[in-house]
Amino acid sequence: MYKVGDRIVYPMHGAGVIESIEEQEVLGEKKQYYVLRLPVGDMKVMIPVNNCRQIGIREVIDRDGVNKVINILNTRGTGMSTNWNRRYRANLEKIKTGDIFEIAEVVRNLRDREREKGLSSGERRMLESARQILVSEIALATELEEEKARSLVDGAIS
Repeated sequence: MYKVGDRIVYPMHGAGVIESIEEQEVLGEKKQYYVLRLPVGDMKVMIPVNNCRQIGIREVIDRDGVNKVINILNTRGTGMSTNWNRRYRANLEKIKTGDIFEIAEVVRNLRDREREKGLSSGERRMLESARQILVSEIALATELEEEKARSLVDGAIS
């Protein structure tokens, strides 16, 4: 169980800090929820405490993890399917895992695809969403402001 002040990652949304743990009644059932503040976009999310494992909640990476993410972003992408639908589904599955290294691969591969052949509007949105997830976690892991973390990610993918 996490505690107030812990830095965690909510897959598909990004990293945040637990502000409180509250009991709420939803559909006649009382449950405990983590109240998570996501600094990127200044959003608040409530996560049921007993669903954390199923959702894929995990702790924010450390500095070694940040270095590994930057290394992934700096390398050449791996081959992706030429079929838009297969490529999109494969990338979405990687993002859904919440694994920061898989998300870094998605960002790197979509960046390479964008340079070579361009991206569809759906893939462009996916790239931006995955990039935002990376920025949020790197900002918390390195204690950088959002803009500096964004510059770090953008510098690695440019």
